[in-house]
Amino acid sequence: MTARVVLVRHGRAAAAWGEDPDPGLDDVGRAQAEEVADALAPTGPLPIVVSPLRRTRETAAPLEGRWGVTAVVDPDVGEIPSPVDDLAGRSQWLRQAMAGGWEDLGPELRAWQRRVVDRILGIDRDTVVVTHFVAINAAVGTATGDDRLVCVRPDHCSLTVLEVGDGRLRVVSLGGEAVTEVL
Repeated sequence: MTARVVLVRHGRAAAAWGEDPDPGLDDVGRAQAEEVADALAPTGPLPIVVSPLRRTRETAAPLEGRWGVTAVVDPDVGEIPSPVDDLAGRSQWLRQAMAGGWEDLGPELRAWQRRVVDRILGIDRDTVVVTHFVAINAAVGTATGDDRLVCVRPDHCSLTVLEVGDGRLRVVSLGGEAVTEVL
């Protein structure tokens, strides 16, 4: 049995990664969330899984309202953990990490990548997962055998569709891409 998993990158955040550890959406992000809810509404209701961060929960909220469902909050589809605590250092670390591959990041971050992939592999029915740029890359990279940290550049509220079955991920379609700058 196969399931389709729609990975939605959260809407545009009100602050950059190096400015706020958990920003909500800005006005553009809220409009993007409404647009993605309009696009997905005819396909459901489906289960929704979100990361614990505000920007994913706020992105899912319009779709939850249309479908009358409550998203499951799961840290296994969360943001890549930074080994650096201060916000400016986080940005610098992420810029460097995004230029390399998973093998460059060490066992803790490889374990995080595995948790993301295992969570998605564990989905057994069509589901929407609202998540983050690097988490989408972890899934797509696994599906395509690409070990780069960044193998796709999903735009805010883009829809990346994967098929899950037989213990494997397969890319059905990639969402819209955009240049993502870590600030």
